[in-house]
Amino acid sequence: MTNELITVFGGSGFVGKYVVRVLCKKGYRVRVAVRNPGLAGDQRLSGEVGQVQIVQANVRNRDSIERALEGADGVVNLVAILFEAGKQTFKGTQETGARNIAELAAKAGIKNVVHVSAIGADKDSGAEYSRTKASAEVAVMENCPDAVILRPSLIFGQEDQFFNRFASMTGLSPFLPAIGGGKTKLQPVFVGDVANAVVASLERDDAKGKVFELGGPSVYMFTEIYEFILKQIDKKRFILPLPFFVAKVMGIIFSVFFKILPLDPPLTGDQVELLKADNVVADEGVGTFADLGIAELASIEVIVPEYLWRYRAQGQFHDMKSTES
Repeated sequence: MTNELITVFGGSGFVGKYVVRVLCKKGYRVRVAVRNPGLAGDQRLSGEVGQVQIVQANVRNRDSIERALEGADGVVNLVAILFEAGKQTFKGTQETGARNIAELAAKAGIKNVVHVSAIGADKDSGAEYSRTKASAEVAVMENCPDAVILRPSLIFGQEDQFFNRFASMTGLSPFLPAIGGGKTKLQPVFVGDVANAVVASLERDDAKGKVFELGGPSVYMFTEIYEFILKQIDKKRFILPLPFFVAKVMGIIFSVFFKILPLDPPLTGDQVELLKADNVVADEGVGTFADLGIAELASIEVIVPEYLWRYRAQGQFHDMKSTES
């Protein structure tokens, strides 16, 4: 076991769990910084006894961040939200939170910093999610010039909120909404590959101060993703084209209505804005997986069927012969 300590903010989330596992496998000591330590206890099972420490930290609370950074050799920021709820706002969580971590990491003399952003981060975007992602990147680089910025595309894996969400929707609706006609292009990337990229960014000197966009091996239109999901769960559903302006109104209504319910909104106006732009790796100006020494990437065809089976009529015992023929 190496003596280096890496603090991972958001280490109990979807991506965080995979990052912690890879760090433990590499022999690092890991400090998982989360808002609610009581919900992150299973992360200790990612490594040897004593290898993983769970601490309380809120990215809007600078004192808690300072405590989480004490003695750390590196820091990874994975904190992000898909929609706003209560005090969890895009500006507070993604922008201010990232600035707090970067400023305090610089103050502590920590130069090994990895910040996970997103493809589409743009200060001029119509989506506040993307605008705050862009502002966060600026804040990180201003305070930590050697930081590595990672921008993944849509991340998939067993616990994802994309393939699982739409597969689940088929149990409630006779159609799937193709927002904007379903022509938006996506480049889904496996969460395990993103975790490997995070650790590679910590270890490679040639990555310092650079931006990398992380996309999977293939690009798909949204309608092609729907067709793939339906094939995997052996269901027939109508793919309904939905103009952006109609979807935007629906998203705003859902956002307001679901604020009074303890449930996640199925769609928000901000998410509709995100779908107006393709979510694929840029042709130039940024690094890629290859530049981080990662050559083999997992595809949705290999990984996603391993967890979508539970949405079939008879689950793992469902006969797929009729679909495959």
